[in-house]
Amino acid sequence: MQTLLDVILPVFLVIGFGYVAVWTKAFPVSGIDGVMRFTQNFAIPCLLFQAIARMDLSANFDPGILIAFYTGAAACFALGTLVSFYVLKRDLEDSIVIGFCCLFSNSLLLGLAITERAYGTDALTGNFVIVAIHSPFCYGLGITVMEIARNRGGSPLKMARSVARAMFRNALVIGITLGFAVNLLNIPIPGVLNDGLDLIVRAALPAALFALGGVLIQYKPEGDKLPIAMVCLMSLVVHPAITWTVGKSLHISPEFFRSAVLTAAMAPGVNAYIFANLYGRARRVAASSVLVATGASVITAWLWLVALGGHI
Repeated sequence: MQTLLDVILPVFLVIGFGYVAVWTKAFPVSGIDGVMRFTQNFAIPCLLFQAIARMDLSANFDPGILIAFYTGAAACFALGTLVSFYVLKRDLEDSIVIGFCCLFSNSLLLGLAITERAYGTDALTGNFVIVAIHSPFCYGLGITVMEIARNRGGSPLKMARSVARAMFRNALVIGITLGFAVNLLNIPIPGVLNDGLDLIVRAALPAALFALGGVLIQYKPEGDKLPIAMVCLMSLVVHPAITWTVGKSLHISPEFFRSAVLTAAMAPGVNAYIFANLYGRARRVAASSVLVATGASVITAWLWLVALGGHI
């Protein structure tokens, strides 16, 4: 439990700094929008580009880890969207954003840190395999479904163009695509450029968390308790449970099984709010879900670690 507190408490402190800064008017609300835009369009794409460009793609891995993790992710997206629309009576676009919150685990900030502290640096190979296609898969799925919903009744060609335009205008997807291109083509990155990227990357996650704190003061959880509770259930219980079941049926290696289940058990990441902000829908649910689920993950992640210790 102490290990989880050591990992998660600093995250809450940075979010708290952003919250208090806006609450005390030491930092303007308009400035928070600028910080979020910086992280969304520049810093986080640079982080993903650099991580993938440096990744050893030739390393052996079991594709079962991707099947187990993303089966759970896609199932939670579908369940979250359907429950929001049919049971909670949210409109379709809000429901898709809430479904996206159930889909997007915090694989970077929490998943890597908790796995490393629990099992060591050598246990992160499976995490990096998941992270490599996490944003393209999640954004690809979310954007495709959202664009279909927004263009319902239009021509299939127009819809396809809208999806392609939205995908390739997404800075995160562009950063990942460029990272794969540099890696696969073995293109050297000049030292000066790499040093500049390092400076931007260092600011990515702290700035995103600070901005999230500033966002939380604008979107209170009143009236959204049921969708927030549903997101927490899907993210912290249903996703890792499905991943566990599929991973066991595929007999993936113990190391990859641990990485898949732990990553699936993480709370929604900052990108859940970024997606909501892109479309201007369900932002209060997304922001509050990130905070509430991250707090709840102190307990649930510990329980999944205990369960993994008895089955590995």
